[in-house]
Amino acid sequence: MKIEIKYRDGHVVEVEADTFMKAVEAHKANLRRADLAGADLTGADLAGADLTRANLTGADLARANLARANLARANLSMANLTGADLYEANLSEADLYEADLARADLAGADLTRADLADADLTMANLTGADLTWADLRGANTKGAVELIIRS
Repeated sequence: MKIEIKYRDGHVVEVEADTFMKAVEAHKANLRRADLAGADLTGADLAGADLTRANLTGADLARANLARANLARANLSMANLTGADLYEANLSEADLYEADLARADLAGADLTRADLADADLTMANLTGADLTWADLRGANTKGAVELIIRS
């Protein structure tokens, strides 16, 4: 499988998924503004990666390790984050519209001003997460642990 990486200047590079994942796992990757829309990153180790303003629309990040990753202002709308580890991740102002976060670990995550409208947070761990000014309209929070909303 190949992953297509689109740069701001318009050029596109295709790399083998295995090669891409090995490079990412070897470093705290800088993927700022990367266009990874629709990418299959199932089980990827992206702990500590900088994904600020990255486009991950519709990406499959099921069971991915995103602990302490910076996803500030990232577009994760309609992404599959089922069972993902987002422990202490920065998701401030992230777009998580219709994202699947079922059984995700969001303990200690910063979700300040995040758009979680219509997101699935079923059985998600939100212990210590900051949801100040987060938009949870229509979100499914059934069974979510420690859902405390401050405004």
